[in-house]
Amino acid sequence: MHYFRKRRTVLGQGSSSPLRGESEGNDPLTGVANLFDLGLVFIVGLIFTLFSAYHMQDMFNKNSEMTIVKKKPNGQMEIIRKKGKEIEARKVTEKKAQGQGERLGTAYRLQDGTMVYVPDE
Repeated sequence: MHYFRKRRTVLGQGSSSPLRGESEGNDPLTGVANLFDLGLVFIVGLIFTLFSAYHMQDMFNKNSEMTIVKKKPNGQMEIIRKKGKEIEARKVTEKKAQGQGERLGTAYRLQDGTMVYVPDE
């Protein structure tokens, strides 16, 4: 048989909430939930900062068009192209192409190593 004591509190001198225990100040894990929330906020902020720094906001715009050229350490290049909602990735190979076509422009390599494409008018 269990006996329960009725606890009386005067307004402003404590809480009568049944969810709070007697030793709420002694729990060492009380702050862990707050640290977890802080970590999540930090990660979301870091992702937002990286997308802003690399101007990648267009990846989330359904009407945007963008092209990214990625070069792996072994020299393999990959072209990632986004047009609307469709994303396409192609690997660049060493194979030579044959056939007929039309000249679209000229590419120049500058002294600092960057490449500039100038389309024909």
